[in-house]
Amino acid sequence: MTVDSTRVTGSSTHMTGDGTPMAGDGTRTQIFLASTLYGAATLAAALDTGCFSPADRRLLLVANTAAVPETTPALDEAPGFAPLRTRFDEVLSWNETIRPFHPSGWSPRPDDAPLWERHLRLLWGLGAGPVELIVESLQVSPAHAVALCFPDAPLEVYADGLMSYGPTRNKLDPLVGTRVRRLLHLDLVPGLRPLLLSEFGVPAELVPTEAFTKVLAELADATPPVTAPEGAALLLGQYLSALDILTPEEEERLHVRMLRGAVARGHRALVFKPHPAAPARWSRALEEEAGRLGADLTVLDTPMLAEVVYQRIRPALVVGCFSTALLTARAFYGLRVARTGTDLLLERLSPYQNSNRVPVTLVDALLPGLEDGGVDGGVDGDADDGTGGRAVGQADDRATGAAAGKAADADGDRGVSAAGGEVTDVAGESEARGPAGEELAGLLAAVGFAMQPQVLPSLRPTAERYLAAHLDERTRRYFKRRRLTALALPGALPAPLAFLPRNPAVRKVARRARAVRRRLAGSAGKQSKQSKQGQQPVKPTAPAKPKVTT
Repeated sequence: MTVDSTRVTGSSTHMTGDGTPMAGDGTRTQIFLASTLYGAATLAAALDTGCFSPADRRLLLVANTAAVPETTPALDEAPGFAPLRTRFDEVLSWNETIRPFHPSGWSPRPDDAPLWERHLRLLWGLGAGPVELIVESLQVSPAHAVALCFPDAPLEVYADGLMSYGPTRNKLDPLVGTRVRRLLHLDLVPGLRPLLLSEFGVPAELVPTEAFTKVLAELADATPPVTAPEGAALLLGQYLSALDILTPEEEERLHVRMLRGAVARGHRALVFKPHPAAPARWSRALEEEAGRLGADLTVLDTPMLAEVVYQRIRPALVVGCFSTALLTARAFYGLRVARTGTDLLLERLSPYQNSNRVPVTLVDALLPGLEDGGVDGGVDGDADDGTGGRAVGQADDRATGAAAGKAADADGDRGVSAAGGEVTDVAGESEARGPAGEELAGLLAAVGFAMQPQVLPSLRPTAERYLAAHLDERTRRYFKRRRLTALALPGALPAPLAFLPRNPAVRKVARRARAVRRRLAGSAGKQSKQSKQGQQPVKPTAPAKPKVTT
């Protein structure tokens, strides 16, 4: 007689394949999926503040989404992970579970999902009890794959970066989207509500900043010392060329721009935190430029969160492109920050729906440019509980860090308004901030609708009102005229011709013109290929003469 090892009767306990006791029917298990140390810290902060319902078992499922996971340590192997480990009953590896597939490129076929659920319940000792999933980036794997493996499990999504403020990357299957109960996120932009999963009416809930900075302080205490001068200017690398946003040469020049801008502001002690996967030659190029400018440059070779660096050296200035670390430094640590390169990225991001567009837009709108002469001095008030703080980001570099003291300590006598308004310098100078309140929410809605009009059609009226009232030289950089024209939004064409995009006849002619252009381009490409192969291009035949009958 054969026995089904996945079936549990009453309170009896079976053993899994590796000898782990299998849970009974009534055992409630929560599975937390994380791919970054920053994300794991967010989960730890949410657990510490009771954001999750009670559970019998809490499992941390680690996914290593690096391009080559075999050569890149997973988050549970990173320095400082030990304090986070205590929040979970067990740590599992998603990479080992689905090997040899890559976590970012695999998901179960619909017909195989029941088999995978049965396999995972046996492998992880889940028994037949209820399972809850807490995942990140639900629209893509590995989170999407895990959600498909447990089709009946309720979902909760946590967001640890600026991408949570943008719309869902693509149209999510309602069988998955309607299972999401809430979205947990950090208060990176005070007062601004994320658009992620709003098409399903998912409520957004904040993870307390104090709990998060406290977790980061624990993480920093368990991390090796940072060999860098205190009060130096910190330059954050993101490895944007790996995302095909910039070429390696352009990103190298971007880092040089950061260094030159910081030196131009009077900083002679500089610290460069490269992305862990970035080429070493970028650091060498910066060292050569620093030597030419007479500045001292320290390159951090040990991978660590930006927040850890914030706590250890308390930088006088943080410079980056559109890293989430810029906003966390500003909002959680009260550090002075400046951006660079966002103008290039706003022009370069393609297609318009690129999920990095909202982070770039928010950083460009809220933070001063390094070359513009302005410096954002952080947020007024208690940005920290005295134990530490936070800042990081990715294109997916979710660096980490923490900060000591209060935001007011970093600003001295500066008066700072949160998320917009005006910053008054010690010397009495004023630095203009970006949009705030309704204007910032309108900008986010307009960009979000332009990115995903099919996912968020309800945002059209808000987008139209914002564009009609605020589209000018400063804000036009956030929108493409071609995109506005395709969506028939204000600013697409001069006012006398504004009716054209909605005109059916005009749209029909435009479709025909595009079709003709594609045919001509295809024909030209074919002839060019034939010429390269040493063949004579095919000559068009003369049209046949009409046959005349009498």
